[in-house]
Amino acid sequence: MDAMAGLNYRNGSLGGNPYASLDNKACIIWKMSIRHKTHPLVALFVLIVLVTACRQPEPSATGTSPSALPSEAVSTTPEPSPTPLPPSPTPIPLAAMVNGESITLAEFQAELERFQAATTITGTFLASDTNTLVLDELIDQTLLAQSAEENGFIVDDTLLQSRIGSLESQLGSPQALADWISEHGYTNDEFEQSLQRAIASAWMRDQVVAEVPQTADQVHVMQILLPTASEADEVHTSLDTGTDFLELAATYEPLTKGDLSWFPRSYLDEPAIDEAAFALQPGQYSPVVQTAIGYHILYLVERDPEHPLQPDALHKLQVEALRAWLDDRRSQSEIQINLP
Repeated sequence: MDAMAGLNYRNGSLGGNPYASLDNKACIIWKMSIRHKTHPLVALFVLIVLVTACRQPEPSATGTSPSALPSEAVSTTPEPSPTPLPPSPTPIPLAAMVNGESITLAEFQAELERFQAATTITGTFLASDTNTLVLDELIDQTLLAQSAEENGFIVDDTLLQSRIGSLESQLGSPQALADWISEHGYTNDEFEQSLQRAIASAWMRDQVVAEVPQTADQVHVMQILLPTASEADEVHTSLDTGTDFLELAATYEPLTKGDLSWFPRSYLDEPAIDEAAFALQPGQYSPVVQTAIGYHILYLVERDPEHPLQPDALHKLQVEALRAWLDDRRSQSEIQINLP
């Protein structure tokens, strides 16, 4: 797995948009602690209490004087001084809690700034809520990293430093990596914590997508695409009278001859196309199928229940599998979001 995969969510490139690809989307666990120091006023209070507690009590106004009592009775034991309580820690503002693990508000805001800077540089426009998008990415990475740890994958210091060394080699020098860290608004500690989580989440992501089969039930389809219903009806009538489909397809689409190649279900994002194509037998053509882009007549060349997936089709199925895994993981997790 590429060492760069841990740093950027989508494009796997250290220098690019940290939200541009699944291959990176990578993965790393974030923990913080608070150290308390005793305030000088608290120390002064302890001193006063000790001095006061060691004084002998004043003689009683009535009864036997202390001088008349045996020496054993005169001595008194001072009361132990109370131990002052340390000051209560100031709670760290959180953006979210994921199964008891915190995503701090500072971390979220830093990631949001990096994301906005990257989209400005690339000219990308996103109509969706960027706050939700960035927080969802952090939650997804946290869920993946937690599952990696549950499955025995631990990012120890040896692995972390090895990945940092790989990044330095890819960028050309340790200084080049230091410059990248600074340019993207990380401190060294923040970078290492983020990289640690990204490595773990990328490992778990790879386990999920590895479960996607390399083959699937697929059809090899050709089509004639027409702009109007009347033209489509005319062509369909011509086919009914014996005109060869392949000859017509070559007439209407000289470059591709209407060849859609092999595809599995859901690959084209058009349920009507899926339904029509997978209902055909080899050598048959479909009724006219209407979609948003026009009117289709499909022809089934062949079908294979275990045809090897093309890289783009495999990638799409892997993305769908990962999204389904994350949705299931979220449904089983305790996630508290503190953003307004």
